[in-house]
Amino acid sequence: MTLLRRVFLLLIAASTLFVPLGGFAQAPATILLIRHAEKLTDGQIDLSPTGFERAKLLPQLFVPGHIPALPTPQVLFATHQSKHSNRPVQTITPLSVTLHLPIDNTIENDNYTELAQKLLSGQYAGKVVLVAWHHGNLPALATALGATLPYAKWPDTQFDRVWKIDYKNNKAILTDMPQNLMPGDSN
Repeated sequence: MTLLRRVFLLLIAASTLFVPLGGFAQAPATILLIRHAEKLTDGQIDLSPTGFERAKLLPQLFVPGHIPALPTPQVLFATHQSKHSNRPVQTITPLSVTLHLPIDNTIENDNYTELAQKLLSGQYAGKVVLVAWHHGNLPALATALGATLPYAKWPDTQFDRVWKIDYKNNKAILTDMPQNLMPGDSN
């Protein structure tokens, strides 16, 4: 994806920011945004062996005592499978099995504003929601959820971060956190 397209998508996201009437009173308690796990070369739709290992370890993020401490998801979202990728679903399938939760993967990758509207509609008020998405649209999704970004572009080689968005005092507060699941993960 070209830099110009990314900037364009960020501008669209900023111009279509969806803040419900009354602010974030009906927002989830917490939204956890993650990028899919490590991938093979471009043109491959699946995770790499390292990516499948990260996916297998993902449930450990929610074990008491894990650092960082994260709340356990009650709802799971991933991008709809396309001819280019099924990685977000593959990334959270082990978590889905562990938590006995279905994965809602009905929304296309580029329809992140639709996902933001759904999450802020009140349907998930007070819940913890985990979203696995493609890194090119994660900043725009976070912006559409009302958060201020820690950096404008999700790095192409970074698969080990969690953006934790908490809704407190009618504000979206984003914290950039490490997963700490595999050797070599960033701090």
